[in-house]
Amino acid sequence: MIVWLNGTHGVGKTTTSVLVQQLIPDSLVLDAEKIGETLMDITPGLPATDNFQHWPPWRQLVVETARRVLDYTGGTLVMPMTVLVEPYWHEIRTGLAEHAIPVRHFVLHADQDTLRRRIEGEHPVPSAFRLQYLQPYVEAARTWLHAEAEVVDTTHLTPAQVAAQIARGATEGSSDA
Repeated sequence: MIVWLNGTHGVGKTTTSVLVQQLIPDSLVLDAEKIGETLMDITPGLPATDNFQHWPPWRQLVVETARRVLDYTGGTLVMPMTVLVEPYWHEIRTGLAEHAIPVRHFVLHADQDTLRRRIEGEHPVPSAFRLQYLQPYVEAARTWLHAEAEVVDTTHLTPAQVAAQIARGATEGSSDA
């Protein structure tokens, strides 16, 4: 099974993934961003883009990497990764389904003021990159993302509370969200 933690940058996916992993037996964290970083290291380079998710190999490699790791280890993969482009999410979800890998999809949410505060002041690496995804997140949430996942509002919860809620939801049964 995969527990996918989605949501905009700065909402706490990475922090939460570590805590969720500690609560779900036989689970591992697989950060799909590392797959993108590997593609960015190809020299002289893949076609220019502002986001490695636009490269089709990233989406395919996320599916294949998750499949291979699960085949090797079994258990559950906790995957923190922002995916705000609906066709990209569908491609990943469909690819995982083709390998009979159930996905529990959670979206970590916070109000805009909280997100800005976290990104600008509380995040260890504040960045314009993270801020530029706030509006695309709002649009994705409004049009498709919140309908495709279980939404966990992190605005007034500690990371431990968020992780506990996700771990409970993930272990209550699996579904393809």
